[in-house]
Amino acid sequence: MSMPEANSVTTQVEGRPLGLTNLDKPLFATGFTKAEVIDYYVRIAPVMLAHLEGRCITRRRFPEGADGDSFYEKNLPGATPEWVVRQRVDASSVPIDYPLADSPATLVWLANLAALELHTPQWRIDTLTGACASADAPISLEAPDLVRSDRLVVDLDPGPGITMAGSCRAAMLVATELAGLGLIPFVKTSGNKGLQVFAPIEPTAWQLVVEQARAFAQRLASQYPEIFVAVMAKERRAERIFVDYLQNQAARNTIAPYSLRARPFESVSTPLSWDEVAAVGERDTLSFTAGQVLQRVEEHGDLWHELLDPACAAPLPTLG
Repeated sequence: MSMPEANSVTTQVEGRPLGLTNLDKPLFATGFTKAEVIDYYVRIAPVMLAHLEGRCITRRRFPEGADGDSFYEKNLPGATPEWVVRQRVDASSVPIDYPLADSPATLVWLANLAALELHTPQWRIDTLTGACASADAPISLEAPDLVRSDRLVVDLDPGPGITMAGSCRAAMLVATELAGLGLIPFVKTSGNKGLQVFAPIEPTAWQLVVEQARAFAQRLASQYPEIFVAVMAKERRAERIFVDYLQNQAARNTIAPYSLRARPFESVSTPLSWDEVAAVGERDTLSFTAGQVLQRVEEHGDLWHELLDPACAAPLPTLG
């Protein structure tokens, strides 16, 4: 779908009617407009949708652009099209109706709402224990062993004084540790300042995943105290990298691969090869724009496609 020059337009995406507004409005300091945001999500959809499949989407919306006020949105807004797939989740007994992305049309609808950032949990609705979920049968995040994660995330949050090269060295250490425990590590930029290492696992109760992720964070902090900390306290994080194991909680969300981030430019959370990570120098930033990511996918495909292969999922080992 190519975007017209008009400021507003009614169109169809794969047969889904959509009214698009304020298309010429810049949403990034570089002048990157809403029309260009929509165009990016349409063009990245063939690889991005596979990573969003079955995952409830929390949106961070920027009505006035990336440098303006924003808000996180979980519930579907009013006037949501009927064709948007949804899932009801009970979190602390509060029902939330989340959207699921099953088509480029859903991504266009979200982009038109200035939902620049798309965040997802480490579980999918098809990994639930027992009966299949539906919008009319809410998922309870507190039900023991019901919600099962299909991936482990090691979120590396650099404190003051840590360069991208330092984050890359830390990610390589994490990957080595995980591989030694029988897991296959994948890495991406957060689109902001950190890196995130993921490993596909066989569906496992999320509470157990958090327990093992905490043990792994403590292990890293014990083995490499000059690099890692496992506590959030700011006074402990200078010149260190915080291992945010809490991203594995069922109610928490992590920026999705290929999602835009609210930076001065149209930054993207970008899957990387380990060769790229190993080659980062002290002055390198390792950040990519929407256009660069589209070019990367055209040249190399989805660097994370194997993460989606069930054959790559391993039983969750003892990580402590």
